[in-house]
Amino acid sequence: VKNNPVPKISIVTPSYNAEGLIGSTIESVIRQGFSDWEMLVVDDCSSDGTREVVSEWSEKDSRIRLISLPENFGGPAGPRNVGVREAKGQYVAFLDADDIWHPNKLALQLQLIEKHGADFVCSEMIDFIDDEEIIFPDFFESDFSEVNFLQQSIRNRIPTSSVLASRDLLLRKPFEESIRYRAVEDNHCWLRILDSGIPCLKLKLPLLNYRKVEGQISGSKVEMAKK
Repeated sequence: VKNNPVPKISIVTPSYNAEGLIGSTIESVIRQGFSDWEMLVVDDCSSDGTREVVSEWSEKDSRIRLISLPENFGGPAGPRNVGVREAKGQYVAFLDADDIWHPNKLALQLQLIEKHGADFVCSEMIDFIDDEEIIFPDFFESDFSEVNFLQQSIRNRIPTSSVLASRDLLLRKPFEESIRYRAVEDNHCWLRILDSGIPCLKLKLPLLNYRKVEGQISGSKVEMAKK
């Protein structure tokens, strides 16, 4: 597949030692019904074969690009900011290196953005452990709700791998790279956007399959709440 020099959507995927899982994630992007995208995999100095896996995919599909960072950031905030700066699309979607999208994810969210002039949208999600559990029901259109600052400050309602937002907005509100924000940098970013008066429109469809991994960085709810 040929790369469009100015795609509509740039997908930013931070990766770190994701060799065994990132192939399924990339496949879920390639299966999208909406095809005018580029995928930027920003690798944070993996010590496994992540870069080789991504390079193999980018040889097959020129819309996929590996960005190899010279030094490790120690968390996804820095790689996400690099991806947003490098993105050529009008909109940026985030997708972690172990999560899986529904095939209609981008098409349905873009429809919502264009219909309502939105700058910031997300969707519901379903947890999974094994890829074989995943099924993709037929989704065509859906109702949505609005997430505001108060709701988000009580409970995180915006799954990062479901976010699609305008690149301009994300350049104005980058992720906080300080290690103090590790594992909550995404929620902190969404709160700053919501606090600026821009709501998040949330499609009432589970367009994201979120992989539950043992010892996940964001696992401890008490620690997260303290942060």
